[in-house]
Amino acid sequence: MASIFGFRSRDPARDRQSDLQRFDRLARLLDQIATEIEAEKTGLENRYRSKATNAAFLVEAMENGSASTSKVSEVSELTTSILNYERRIAALARQNSLMKELRHSLDAIVEENGESPQAAGLAARGR
Repeated sequence: MASIFGFRSRDPARDRQSDLQRFDRLARLLDQIATEIEAEKTGLENRYRSKATNAAFLVEAMENGSASTSKVSEVSELTTSILNYERRIAALARQNSLMKELRHSLDAIVEENGESPQAAGLAARGR
């Protein structure tokens, strides 16, 4: 049987430092993922605007008779592409919201432990 008198606990300051290091790694990961999501969303929004503009001009040209009605399949392809962009952009917006919620929760945990996120080394992102 092991004696309880031989047990030594760690210094609470050391425990807190270990926790803050873990929280900092997690904060950096969440920030990195949020940055990736935002970059993908920005790229898709640019391509979306381009496709929407092309579709609008093509439909207008068809209505004015300056483009053949055989371009209907091209309009259909552009429409499908636009709808896919909209779905993906909405999914990325939800993911970005989740990253913000997770980051806010992480900051709250750090604050509960008596540290401000900035003092703890968790870089504040524009949330």
